[in-house]
Amino acid sequence: MSARALLLRGLAAGLVAGLAAFVVASAVGEPQVEAAVALEGAGATGGGIPRDLQATWGLLTATTAVGLALGGAVALVVAGTLGRLGRLRPGQSTALVTLLGFVSVALVPFLKYPASPPGVHDGETIGQRTALFFGFVLVSVAAAALATRGALWARQRVGTYGGVVAGVTGYLVVVVLAGQVLAPAEGTGDFPADTLWSFRLASFVTVATLWGVIGLVLTGLVSRLDAVETEPAARRETVAGL
Repeated sequence: MSARALLLRGLAAGLVAGLAAFVVASAVGEPQVEAAVALEGAGATGGGIPRDLQATWGLLTATTAVGLALGGAVALVVAGTLGRLGRLRPGQSTALVTLLGFVSVALVPFLKYPASPPGVHDGETIGQRTALFFGFVLVSVAAAALATRGALWARQRVGTYGGVVAGVTGYLVVVVLAGQVLAPAEGTGDFPADTLWSFRLASFVTVATLWGVIGLVLTGLVSRLDAVETEPAARRETVAGL
């Protein structure tokens, strides 16, 4: 199973996921952005770009580009981990890698630094907020990689359940400590709490859709590829046993 074959399937999964994320973001996210922009006035419209363009072609371009990049990245990680995650089949490894990626790249960083609508924070602090977010993402991803290796090591000594517990515990210790050390999320001032909550919920649903569709589609494609590639070998073994 070549890296090229996996990458092509990852890009296909990412394209489907990007389109699905666009549909979800249009349905549940854009109304919240509109509400935030209405509260802040014309200054929150994003550099003078018309809102109708932002909400259609701009949003579609963004979700598609992110989907393709994310799908390709997940596929390459899957290619690098095949055969190294115990006795998991390629499809199972793909599902596990996608789940770990969602938790470490999307879920945990979102809990520390949740998304905010336009106009909530001071524009002059965007550089600092971006650095903090991606710094925490790097810590989370590194912790997940080390925790996975630790879980595989512990599995050989204390069994699957003990290995999973050890890995999860190690990951949680690292990210909780990092969350305490890094600066807290910037305050939202007197921004309406209900609008802020709705925006953040819609943002998370969109991100979860992106990761979920990538996981489902890529796992299916990889499982199918695995079946196609192993079928001749299984047939030869059957013939040899006659």
